[in-house]
Amino acid sequence: MKCLTMGIAALLAGTALSISDAAAQERTVKITGFGAKSGVVRVFGINSEAAMKAAAEEINKAGGVTLGDGTKAKFAIEFLDDRCNAEEGISVIRRIASSDAFIAVGPTCSNVAESLFGILQKKVGDATDSGLQFPIIADVAAKGGLAKISEWAFRNVPSEFEMYKSLMAWVKTTHPDLKTIYGGVEKDFAHSNATYGVMKAQAEANGFQVAGTSEWLLNDTTFSTQVRDMRRANADIVAISAHPFTTCGVLKEMDRQGVKPKLLIGLTSSSSIETLQGCAKQAEGLIIPTSFAPVTPEASKAAENVAKFGGSADLHSAAAYEIMFMLKDVIEAQKVMAKPDTVQADRVKMREGLAALKETKGLLGKVGRTPDREAIKPFLYVHAKGGSWLVLHKPSS
Repeated sequence: MKCLTMGIAALLAGTALSISDAAAQERTVKITGFGAKSGVVRVFGINSEAAMKAAAEEINKAGGVTLGDGTKAKFAIEFLDDRCNAEEGISVIRRIASSDAFIAVGPTCSNVAESLFGILQKKVGDATDSGLQFPIIADVAAKGGLAKISEWAFRNVPSEFEMYKSLMAWVKTTHPDLKTIYGGVEKDFAHSNATYGVMKAQAEANGFQVAGTSEWLLNDTTFSTQVRDMRRANADIVAISAHPFTTCGVLKEMDRQGVKPKLLIGLTSSSSIETLQGCAKQAEGLIIPTSFAPVTPEASKAAENVAKFGGSADLHSAAAYEIMFMLKDVIEAQKVMAKPDTVQADRVKMREGLAALKETKGLLGKVGRTPDREAIKPFLYVHAKGGSWLVLHKPSS
């Protein structure tokens, strides 16, 4: 009886130890995203957070991520609001960097990215540069060339230069009767302003005559003067470089004043559900290049998953979704430990791993990586038709 009692006790002790060991093996890796979750562009931050959580859930269900010591870990997502404000963004990234985080995903706004990338160490290994040594990968901020600011900065956004270069050449070929173009731009928003410069330059390169430009602010709600100038110009094409909120305001005013160009071109960020929710009727026919549409099984699945978390999939949130899988691959390849005492080493490993990538998996196909830490993403053109975004043309096909 004594032996039996001892045996049971040993068995229970062994079971308790096994449970304890299993619990010790269960790890959580927190990935922090940040962007605008308040203000006019808050929907982009909301969508990014939903996409990160959706991707994390998919990864976790498949077994999670394997850390450098062989243990399995589950992703947990935290998302901070920078209000699309540069000073707030810098404050947020300093807060993240003061924790045990080894990577951050964001931001939404290009003006924020430009400022906070500027506080990072510019060149790795430069002992004279006291800039922050912390890797950041952007999912939304789309102004061209931002990753060049620091070797700790990365982006998973498409090249708008290539997208509008392709689109304007296609318009010239498919609509040889169109000769003039009029532009409209949110002049105080870095992304809109920079992309209008690309639109205008590529229009001129393809022989279109620029008949004029109207400007407004991101928070404007009336556009009668701008559209009146547009009506007087009577251009064949109207190109609007603005986000959904003011794009819809301008389109509604154009409808009110009877401005009906032969072709409408929009900003990448406006190829979203928000535009259709705000002005589907007025947006009918609007053509926009984008790096996301649910045209592959992977993209369709991602769109469904993001919706479950209260967001919508577009070229920006799709980039955030893809980033989570990129991070999983880099963590495993670089044998990141994700422990409080390995934070700085893990940050270096993440930077080196991301910098070494030549190609990643995207929802529309393979995504190339450039030496200056940017993405080369497949894209297509969509147009608004019957309250939906439908594929109009695939340049690569």
